[in-house]
Amino acid sequence: MNPPVPPWLATLRVRTQRGPGQGRVPLWVGQAQVGSVAPEILNQIELKRLLDGRVQLSFKECGAADGLALPAEGASGALNALAALLRDTGRCGPWRDEQLAVCDAHGRQIATVERGAVRVLGIATEAVHLVGLSADDRGLWVQQRSFTKASHPGQWDTLMGGMVSARDTLTQALARETQEEAGLDIAILTNLRPGQPVHLNQPSNEGGAGLGHMRERIVWWTARLPGGTLPVNQDGEVERFECWPHAKVQEQLAASAFTPEAALVLGAYYGW
Repeated sequence: MNPPVPPWLATLRVRTQRGPGQGRVPLWVGQAQVGSVAPEILNQIELKRLLDGRVQLSFKECGAADGLALPAEGASGALNALAALLRDTGRCGPWRDEQLAVCDAHGRQIATVERGAVRVLGIATEAVHLVGLSADDRGLWVQQRSFTKASHPGQWDTLMGGMVSARDTLTQALARETQEEAGLDIAILTNLRPGQPVHLNQPSNEGGAGLGHMRERIVWWTARLPGGTLPVNQDGEVERFECWPHAKVQEQLAASAFTPEAALVLGAYYGW
């Protein structure tokens, strides 16, 4: 029998499953709906030409609602040109020069797009997290995010959390992000086990207050760090690492010290 769900986690789960904001216009690539755009942003970018005028943003009929449509051929170029247009009009998230996968309803990758545009365009994303146990299982390794991070600066996170780029499988992303964020070779960790993925479906402030849409599946694992092994950040995005006893982790979760994503993962880890 699982322990009762703490009130803070019940509230968080409701908050992170609110769905998109009102009136979003579907975004289509060929015959696949891949995201959605807030009317305020659509009004600002209008139906502009992309790729030096070779691709025109257009409306497509879809049942009772129209959708913003891009052609399937050359979709990556068109989506990235749209991302650049969003950046030029001040309606893009932080630009990362990193391509994320754009998938159809069956999870098949049909294009890629700049990471900074995915929330504005309501495109679904995947992330990986690692819950790092101490060698004696009495605590967890956690990281404090850099105070210069664009999202949740200074808050606490799992040992590692990162986006899955278009070039990576889930396991490749796990290994790469663990090396970049914690300086750890995944091969030296023991008892590496997957957990049940968690999901977020909520408005985002990228592109403007409440104008984005975050749809994310977080795939997470647990693993034990061997005795004497210390995480060391490699990419400048972590302020520091600490190993906390489980009681402190749970206390800080209740105090909202962790990012929403990490809190959902840790809530699942503790079986709540």
